[in-house]
Amino acid sequence: MAASAGRPSRVATLPPRERILDAAEELFRSEGIRRVGVQTIAERAGTTKMAIYRHFGTKDALVAEWLRILAAEYQAAFDRVEAEHPGRPREQILGLARFIAEGLPAISHRGCPFINSIAELPDSSHPARRVIEERKAQQTRRLVGMCTEAGLPDPGQTAAAITFVLEGAQVSTHNGSIDQVGDRLMRIVEGILDQCPAPLGASRTATG
Repeated sequence: MAASAGRPSRVATLPPRERILDAAEELFRSEGIRRVGVQTIAERAGTTKMAIYRHFGTKDALVAEWLRILAAEYQAAFDRVEAEHPGRPREQILGLARFIAEGLPAISHRGCPFINSIAELPDSSHPARRVIEERKAQQTRRLVGMCTEAGLPDPGQTAAAITFVLEGAQVSTHNGSIDQVGDRLMRIVEGILDQCPAPLGASRTATG
């Protein structure tokens, strides 16, 4: 649902609910959740506040649905690397790192939407916070599973190290503290995997 030069004509063809989500996505990313009101979203979507409340009930629910869609995109990345590298968990992990690395240019301008949303929504009971927490937990479970299948010792610790690198790379890209973040990210993840040799007899696919 990213914005594009042809947005007005494209959005005009969408059903009302999708128009609202498209407008919310563009505004939340560029201006933040708190600064964007329901009226502004309605105007951008070419609809009314009443229509937004009819489809989503509250602004909080709209924010949660937007993040749920983003979370699904991340889960799709897991599905994609598993399909591209069946039975090769090491390559799957590197594929995930590459997915994050390739998305860093967009983050340099807007920041990670999940990190930004947490900063704007301090209430842990907010429905959008629950979406983020569930997404993070699911991501961790899948990454631990890949590390386990790769035969890496202490899969939980290895998954944690990789997660720290992936999320840290996004923050560093946004604040401009590190150069060549994508290349460094890939080298660090490769280094983590190389420093965790598989137990004797376990299957491990070499990179290349």
